[in-house]
Amino acid sequence: MKFLDQAKIYLRSGDGGAGVVGFHREKFVEFGGPDGGDGGRGGHIVIEAVPNLNTLIDFRYQQHFKAPKGGHGMGKNRTGAAAPDLVIKMPVGTQVLDEDKETVLLDLTEPGQRVVFLKGGDGGFGNNHYKTSTNQAPRRADPGWPGEERWVWLRLKLIADAGLVGLPNAGKSTLLAAVSRAKPKIADYPFTTLHPQLGVVLTDGAEFVLADIPGLIEGASEGAGLGTRFLGHVERCGVLIHLVDGTSDDVARDYRTIREELAAYGGGLAEKKELLALNKCDALDDAEIQSKARKLARASGGKVFRISGASGKGIKELMRAAYADVKAYRAAEAEAKAAKAAETIDLDDAHAEDDEA
Repeated sequence: MKFLDQAKIYLRSGDGGAGVVGFHREKFVEFGGPDGGDGGRGGHIVIEAVPNLNTLIDFRYQQHFKAPKGGHGMGKNRTGAAAPDLVIKMPVGTQVLDEDKETVLLDLTEPGQRVVFLKGGDGGFGNNHYKTSTNQAPRRADPGWPGEERWVWLRLKLIADAGLVGLPNAGKSTLLAAVSRAKPKIADYPFTTLHPQLGVVLTDGAEFVLADIPGLIEGASEGAGLGTRFLGHVERCGVLIHLVDGTSDDVARDYRTIREELAAYGGGLAEKKELLALNKCDALDDAEIQSKARKLARASGGKVFRISGASGKGIKELMRAAYADVKAYRAAEAEAKAAKAAETIDLDDAHAEDDEA
């Protein structure tokens, strides 16, 4: 299946049904009176996050979505049928943006999340609604209210616990294939990975999702190479695993290049927890490994893992460290959600007390 992480679509909720002018006509009923029913409500546009989708490819083949109109009112005070809602299913991690591609209207972060995005128009009143003591035979009926419409952009940010970053050919795809059952394309030339890949990593009986994004180069924030388009897929990650090619002539420069691009992109990526790994150690002797690891440690100011995605050296220790950080991130996220929920409850209670007063 082709990967697609951006799409533009048109949405329109259903118009309300029209009310009707009607009068009761029946033998032996002298004063039947008005009996025109109201129109039915138009269908809502409902957006739902489903866990079994991981691309927006469906929206390449259909860009226009229109909910059905409400039924018209009928005589004998019969109200028109409300139209069914149009449910649009999207992958978890999808953001719905305004036409400016910056204003976030909706963020789908939880499986099963369901939101009425555009409300259907209300049905118009029939003439029975306008019956009064001074106007006993009204001949007024209203058309239904129009639905809402708008163009929106969809942007998918994959939900992953950890993300792999690094220069092209740093060995990210090889590492993903070594620690999970993912089957990314692996070759000895840059930009082998053209779209993000996900894999589930199992370590010490626990599991987490690891994302591999296409490699960055110097100037990516200005559009060079594949640009920073795919960095949005690691915005939701709790930890970044930064791979540096051990066969490079200047590993410190390679490290700083990626850090500068992360800072230029923004989105909080530069502040995320980072695990730094010197990759392809199977192609180096011990003296080279020691020398390049020291250079990376001086450049980053932190610990450097020494690994080889091809031979498996040091991978288990790196994945254990990654899961520890992921676990801490999950706990912090759960605590923040609980605090937000408690704050919402407190506000509701305060509003209720104010209403009683």
